[in-house]
Amino acid sequence: MPTLIKLSALLALLALAGCTSLPPKNSDNICNLFDEKRGWYKDARRAERRWGTSIPVLMAIMYQESSLRPRAKPPRRKILWVLPGPRKSSAYGFAQVKTETWREYQRGSGNHWSSRTHFADAVDFVGWYNTQSGQRSGIAPNDAYNLYLAYHEGHGGFNRKTYNSKPWLLDVARRVDNRAKQFETQLKSCERRFRGPWWWPFG
Repeated sequence: MPTLIKLSALLALLALAGCTSLPPKNSDNICNLFDEKRGWYKDARRAERRWGTSIPVLMAIMYQESSLRPRAKPPRRKILWVLPGPRKSSAYGFAQVKTETWREYQRGSGNHWSSRTHFADAVDFVGWYNTQSGQRSGIAPNDAYNLYLAYHEGHGGFNRKTYNSKPWLLDVARRVDNRAKQFETQLKSCERRFRGPWWWPFG
């Protein structure tokens, strides 16, 4: 009987882990998104306060990068148009961060035990990266359009304006900017219910 109880408990934990790793069902509405993923608002609010980029901009960038899937990866290249080959990069997780860039974040932020599949770490990374974009490229903390271009091209590429040769990327950056504005409008209508009492540090 004790073995059966332990097995049942293990299955329950695995089921719970599976649920928490699923992307939100309605990620087009930030109010519904935070209703479903109750801890995400506080994680995003903490990143906003630490780094200065607003919640709507943080979430719009992450939405574009992974559709808020914790284990998102770039598609594989095709060998002879059929066989699956290597992936285009080491980008991984909610924020689609390359391995070396993630290590730089861990060193620079002090978040040494962070994981790209953990939402709180990923949203903190986006805030940290946007701060680097401000320092290295002079981009305002809530300029979603240019922040996304720097996020995609890297600061060196952004400063060289490599995005000007990529019309498709400019279209994506406009979509990110529009989504950030949409999220901002939505959040104004519901944010009060996600905030804690006045004394709560992340309210």
